[in-house]
Amino acid sequence: MIALAACAGRRIENGIYHSPKGYRVALPSPAWVVAEASRADLELRHHGGGAAMLANAECDERSTARSGDLLLRQLLIGIRDRATITREEVSLNGRRAVHRVLDGRLASPDEPTRIEAYVMKDERCVYDFVYVAPPPSFESWRPDFLRFVESFEKERAD
Repeated sequence: MIALAACAGRRIENGIYHSPKGYRVALPSPAWVVAEASRADLELRHHGGGAAMLANAECDERSTARSGDLLLRQLLIGIRDRATITREEVSLNGRRAVHRVLDGRLASPDEPTRIEAYVMKDERCVYDFVYVAPPPSFESWRPDFLRFVESFEKERAD
């Protein structure tokens, strides 16, 4: 069995990240590497440059009491010059999720960025999935992100 421990709490076995918060996701391909210094549960960067994706969960009553739309707006704080491309509610592995695709600018670097985000919650946690890439290359790696999100499964929390 191949095991990778990026830091305390990050456990990746056979290409599957197991969160101590009670969920797992599959790493999309070897082209994506774990960002060691991330505040997210799991952040991946494409080795070809420019693209990143993350999975994160907040498991507290304050977060789960908020609406999905409010949680998504909070997730996107700091994105300037926003132009929404898609805004919808979807079913994500049988659970309701708020989904948005938008163009905007991050604080640094100040370059156009396309962002795709899903926010899903249950009685215990709020789960965020985010993908960012320059608009010209966004579609190139988007299938990897969709596989990443669709691989989400709940596990028993450690």
